Amino acid sequence: MSRLFEKYQEKIVPALKEKLGKDNLLAVPKVVKVIVNIGIGDIVKDKTMREKAVKTLTQMTGQKPQACSAKKAIAEFKTRKGDMIGLRVTLRRKRAYDFLDKLFSLVFPQVRDFQGVSRKSFDGSGNYTLGLTEQIIFPEVDYDTIDRVRGLEITIVTSTNDDKEAEVLLETLGMPFEKKE
Repeated sequence: MSRLFEKYQEKIVPALKEKLGKDNLLAVPKVVKVIVNIGIGDIVKDKTMREKAVKTLTQMTGQKPQACSAKKAIAEFKTRKGDMIGLRVTLRRKRAYDFLDKLFSLVFPQVRDFQGVSRKSFDGSGNYTLGLTEQIIFPEVDYDTIDRVRGLEITIVTSTNDDKEAEVLLETLGMPFEKKE
């Protein structure tokens, strides 16, 4: 079992049940899935760079990404309908908790001048989205094999519809939020 999931089951669920005033253990919020996106619209024509992006995302998440294609042609961006413009990975259950554990304990400490993540990035439905400017802060990614530094977006979907409950959940899981003023 995952280290973070084990901690969630044994310590966090009872603490959240008491803190949030829930009667049932199943009413306690949990992480449903984690979605990781990378936009690669600028390398549509270069197959080797696409393969490197797929390999990098696979190393970071432990799961092969799904290719996202353009829904319509946009001349300004030089894309045609059906061109691959992004990669997406949806992590659930054990892999989601493993990825969050790695994100909180290994990746965030690698970010230079890290003051914590913003508390304002909740979407109103209990989900949290954050963006990272470079993928080289992940320990699995070899710096020498990177052809270009790419940003990525991470969305954490929770089972609650309340942003405050989701914030309490993520904070107890170990997400380093910025200090309240």
